[in-house]
Amino acid sequence: MAGSDARSETARTIAEAATGFPDVVELSSGAFGTLSTAVPGGRIRGVTVRDGYVEVGVVVRYGRPLPEIATEIRRGLAPLSGGRAVHVSVEDVVAGLGDGTRTTAS
Repeated sequence: MAGSDARSETARTIAEAATGFPDVVELSSGAFGTLSTAVPGGRIRGVTVRDGYVEVGVVVRYGRPLPEIATEIRRGLAPLSGGRAVHVSVEDVVAGLGDGTRTTAS
């Protein structure tokens, strides 16, 4: 159970840090809902912690090149991953409108 607690804590820490990046709008569990970590009382959506790697699904703001955003997130989360590789998946891109609402970019 201690390993499960460590994974839960890693998932929580990474989820909180990932949403702090300026280009990240929210975390995403992916098209099939597979990017999540089970924790006591529910799931942490958008982060999967495995033995050798962490997967993070994000929805980002339109504007910057996606590889640049993913690299920035990956580098920022690496120190929090417990030595695991970090894989970042951009699941969607949203464009801001003048009134502050968001819409999915096509």
